[in-house]
Amino acid sequence: MRTPAPPGSPRAALAVSCLGHLYAHLFEPIFFVAALVLPGELGLSYEEVLALVIAGKLLYGVLAPLAGWLGDRWSTTGMMAVYFLGLGVSATAVGFADGPWTMALALAATGMFGAIYHPVGIAWLIRNAVDKGKAIGVNGVFGGIGPAAAAALAGGLIAVASWRAAFIVPGLLVVLTGLGYLVLLKRGVVVEVKADRAPSPPPSRGETMRAGLVLSVTMLCAGLIYQASQPALPKLFEERLDGGIAAASAAVTAVYLVAGLLQVVAGHLADRWPAKRVYLLAALAQAPVLALVAQLSGLPLVAAAMLAVVFNMAAIPAENVLLARYTPARWRGTAFGLKFVLSFGVSGLAVPLAALIRAQTGGFTLLFWLLAGSAIAVAAAALLLPDERAGV
Repeated sequence: MRTPAPPGSPRAALAVSCLGHLYAHLFEPIFFVAALVLPGELGLSYEEVLALVIAGKLLYGVLAPLAGWLGDRWSTTGMMAVYFLGLGVSATAVGFADGPWTMALALAATGMFGAIYHPVGIAWLIRNAVDKGKAIGVNGVFGGIGPAAAAALAGGLIAVASWRAAFIVPGLLVVLTGLGYLVLLKRGVVVEVKADRAPSPPPSRGETMRAGLVLSVTMLCAGLIYQASQPALPKLFEERLDGGIAAASAAVTAVYLVAGLLQVVAGHLADRWPAKRVYLLAALAQAPVLALVAQLSGLPLVAAAMLAVVFNMAAIPAENVLLARYTPARWRGTAFGLKFVLSFGVSGLAVPLAALIRAQTGGFTLLFWLLAGSAIAVAAAALLLPDERAGV
């Protein structure tokens, strides 16, 4: 049964949420591409440059529950305004950093404001959606386009200008988006929505507890795969492909663009099939291709990496559908905040893990074998999720 639609435009809400998702995944990949040239600029080793983003990554996840709680208890639309303006200003500040400490502080601020999007924007999206899986899939395309656009943007701006332009130009764009969003908010084009437009039958308390425990494990392991792959792939491509930074950025663009676009298909499947089944199959498919990434080079490496990221991101719509199914709408922002503590905060430790493994072994082979094991762990845990009907 659908609830009466509140004033405002659901399509505008979807558009704002999608644009916010693109920006949420834009600046970290820009940093990882810029990290290929920053050692020479800052007088640091590559591993020391990677360490500059750790505080920002942790804040990106750790502050998510607070952001979700504020969205639930105060205002999702207000939090989105803070998100756009704060993220844009912070990202621009990274481009003006004059040393490692100021860069680390600006990156930390970028992580702090970036923490707002996922618990607030996705919860808002789901409340507005009728076909939740499809809406999450469309939204996921923009999350996938973010890293793809970041790699292309960073590679291009570094080539024609400098690494500073790679942060300043998109940072100012986000600020302008925030100002445009304030206009839409003032005119009532986007509005606050606290209840689902298409509510689902409530789950039992036992199902909620069981799903919450299982998803805590799967979200941590899946987040580890995503977070470790982002810093590792640019360097892996630079070392195992001919063409240097240009080839590496092009490969990263292709990988994340294809993976992001295919989230529409994954979202459609999560609406038509039991989300548990989609989630399980996506996890199972990741393990062998992650093992291949550990060994391959050249174009076969790009193909294997693309499949690994495709399957990792294909699980996201089903995961979000499952989390929404077992969470009351009034607490959904908080629940999504807790999710992103695991998938972006705790699993954000994948960055120092990747740096440590590279420092100790001279490459990322061991890292991708560990990630293949994490994918098997996700599949094993997903078997314990409650059985469900197709869709939400």
